[in-house]
Amino acid sequence: MISPDSYGSVLLLLLFTYVFSVSVTSSWAASLVICVQIATVWAVLRVSQARRSVRRIAAVLLVISALAAAVNLFVGKETAGLGAVAFMSAVLYLIAPFSITRSLLFRREVDLQTVLGAIDIYLLVGMLFAFMYRFLGVVQSSAFFGANGDGKLPQDLFFSFTTLTTTGYGNLVPAGNPGQTIAVAEMLIGQLFLVTAVAKVINSYTPLRLPGSGSQQAEGNPAGGGAGGDGS
Repeated sequence: MISPDSYGSVLLLLLFTYVFSVSVTSSWAASLVICVQIATVWAVLRVSQARRSVRRIAAVLLVISALAAAVNLFVGKETAGLGAVAFMSAVLYLIAPFSITRSLLFRREVDLQTVLGAIDIYLLVGMLFAFMYRFLGVVQSSAFFGANGDGKLPQDLFFSFTTLTTTGYGNLVPAGNPGQTIAVAEMLIGQLFLVTAVAKVINSYTPLRLPGSGSQQAEGNPAGGGAGGDGS
């Protein structure tokens, strides 16, 4: 669960990334949040053993995102390069789930790592859509959430995961397209992924049994034993 090369460590890192992203809301800390996001994606690609070409593309995007975050830190303006960072973060979070999916398809058995990997994919999809909403909130002329404005990354993450799980509190709603269309796509992907991929993995998962549990049962009822054996 906590091994650096396991999907359990990726799950813990994703949870930490989410908590950190919604907790640190100061404008100066936006660059620090991006650095944490970069570290998370890099860990996903390493654990899933992504192809070398994929790692090279991701490395270029990671460097560009880091540079844009550094520029945003020194400029001190929240909109400086924010759209580019949001777009490249969305691309990175699009690559990461496919890398895990490829890794899981080559596993010979459905074990705990497979279950954790499926959960990681689900969380990464939620992060992906959050950065898509962040990108739209920066580049489009009208406010993404209408009267509630464009929102910040914590609001985008909140809206993304409530949409992914089809909870729908209704306090944040895209004012128009393409935000509404993307939100519908996230609803469908979230539900289909849960009822197909995650459900299939969990149903196929067989926990490891402790050694000797079967032998103890066999010793309690040996072949040819019992009360009926004395009457012959």
